[in-house]
Amino acid sequence: MSQTPLPAPETAPAGASVSRHTLIEDAQGILYGTGMAAFGIVILTHLGMITGQTAGLAILISYATGWGFAPVFFAVNLPFYWLGYRRMGLRFTIKTFLAVGLLSGMVAVLPGYISFADLNPWLGAVLFGFVSGSALLALFRHGASLGGVGIVALYLQDRTGFRAGWTQLIFDACLFSAALLIRDPITVAWSALGALVVNLVIALNHRRDRYIAT
Repeated sequence: MSQTPLPAPETAPAGASVSRHTLIEDAQGILYGTGMAAFGIVILTHLGMITGQTAGLAILISYATGWGFAPVFFAVNLPFYWLGYRRMGLRFTIKTFLAVGLLSGMVAVLPGYISFADLNPWLGAVLFGFVSGSALLALFRHGASLGGVGIVALYLQDRTGFRAGWTQLIFDACLFSAALLIRDPITVAWSALGALVVNLVIALNHRRDRYIAT
């Protein structure tokens, strides 16, 4: 699913005290985030849509090959953990690995418990955006992510100065262009709406100057 660049380790404003999340708080945050993200993927794949970043790549591969999303998503993220460790540290990498594994497992199981008799495409796209945006916010605020392109984008920014946002934008543009080869333009357009809503939710709600717990 589309997302803004991964947050750098949180730092508190001068004079502010930082309260680190407990293990239980991290566990519930990651479970909530992965659960909502999995629900968003169920909505998206029911409508035959895609999204951005590695989740979108995994969905596109799944559509093209018939392979299940869950194992593809888990495998697609494997190369990114070393960069995650180098850029964000061991704590972030372990949490992200757990989040990706949980999401993969939930997406494999949830379709057996959730079905839609009728779901309007534009409403489904917006609902996906709201649900997935809240999922990513929860993961970010507990020091995790769903891996992937955001890590590479930050790594390239550190090494070359090329803005992380541009790297993600180029990747998503290529992804949505490729989607036109196996999905009709209307479906791709609704997919873009869902990705836009995800990014708006994160952009409007993920404020490091307001949320400093880690």
